Amino acid sequence: MASRRVTLADVARHAGVSSSTASLVLSGRGRELRISEAVHARVREAAATLGYRRNTISVGLRKGSTNTIGFVSDTVASSQLAGDMIKGALAAARESGFMLFMSETGGGAVQERKAVEAMLDHRVDGLVLASMFTRRREEIPGELDHIPTVLVNALAPEGRRFPTVVPDERAAGRAAVETLLNAGHREIHLIGAGPRLEDAPAASEAGHLRLTGMLEVMADAGIVPASGHPYRSWNPSHGWEAVHDLLEQGTVPGALVCFNDRLALGAYQALQEAGLRIPEDTSVVSFDDSPLAGWLRPALTSLAIPHRTLGRMAVDMLVSSLQDADRHPLVPQVLRIGMPVRTRGSIADRTARP
Repeated sequence: MASRRVTLADVARHAGVSSSTASLVLSGRGRELRISEAVHARVREAAATLGYRRNTISVGLRKGSTNTIGFVSDTVASSQLAGDMIKGALAAARESGFMLFMSETGGGAVQERKAVEAMLDHRVDGLVLASMFTRRREEIPGELDHIPTVLVNALAPEGRRFPTVVPDERAAGRAAVETLLNAGHREIHLIGAGPRLEDAPAASEAGHLRLTGMLEVMADAGIVPASGHPYRSWNPSHGWEAVHDLLEQGTVPGALVCFNDRLALGAYQALQEAGLRIPEDTSVVSFDDSPLAGWLRPALTSLAIPHRTLGRMAVDMLVSSLQDADRHPLVPQVLRIGMPVRTRGSIADRTARP
């Protein structure tokens, strides 16, 4: 049988004081009202002896705030790549004196609604709704219209407006191609999408935006993709297949832009199986900057998704609004965070060649 919850009245009785005195001491207001140090000591000793815990929900109802933020995600917590998003959110919450409550839904709409309802039942002051990969959401629980909410790594459905923090995927696509152009490459093959804008995976907002940026830079440079290889999912087998097909056709690609590091892994395997060298024969640039990028040999140049910054910024936005809504109101805008290029050994410099 579960033990009975220790109440404030139990603490007061044990300390030999009134319930109001015990409440003032435990809420930190005792010294304001000149309650003696001896009484403070007795009340705190009684609370420790009895194992008393304040009912934060009821306290929050009286104060109008619980100093808690909910973090609901699809598969962020279980993702090795996106887990830093939670680390950033936790750090920002801790520094601001907030607790972070987390729930993972597995991507199901019913589970997400239940998680949101549970957060609201616990009277969180605000909520972060996060996605493992950048996408446009099909729906958002209607309950979030009534609580400060920030979206992370996901765009709101058409007709819904929320403060949103996402990676700047379009700028990253531009930077990937610019990195190759600056190294003297003009024959660029796309692995994962292309060669046309409509050849991006329909479900991938990141893929569409990355391809948009790439094609913009190529057009400015007066070139077009040497080839494009779209896939619905971006797995190593697809990277291997695309490069294998190019080699079977007699094409040794001068440079590859892979739409994620898993595709790049497959591309590496196909090139190395054919006896080709990276970057001497083929240069490769990719996206995500997963641990895989540093493990490959040669290490892979990749554009990093700033997961930790995304989580931190979302919580910082919420906290600023909760603490001072007049000066820092939540504005339904999309903030795009830069994806830095992690330069490694997979790109050869062709600028010195005749």
